[in-house]
Amino acid sequence: MAHRIFGTSFASIYALYVAKVERKGHTQDEVDEVVRWLTGYDDEGLRRTIADEDDLETFFARAPRLNPNASLITGVICGLRVEEIDDPLMQQIRYMDKLVDEVARGKKMTSILRSPA
Repeated sequence: MAHRIFGTSFASIYALYVAKVERKGHTQDEVDEVVRWLTGYDDEGLRRTIADEDDLETFFARAPRLNPNASLITGVICGLRVEEIDDPLMQQIRYMDKLVDEVARGKKMTSILRSPA
């Protein structure tokens, strides 16, 4: 059985992400940057998926390309180690959660946007 988060609209999650980072003194542009880095969407693609209210499953299925360095995202989000999540879609959602969380915590963008050592 699919997790109910898969059917949640990206637009609603995105609004929560933006509100979270703005409460911490950060910007929507920073959210956009990490989402674009992770998914390969450009600004227009991101706006279109928000306007179309695509669910998270569709959002990730249509993503131009998952960043090849996404597997470098590690740590705990929602009590789970992101690198140990078995379901690929859930892992992608948690990667996005982790990146936005790091923006909200004020981590440097160069460190958030992982690159191999």
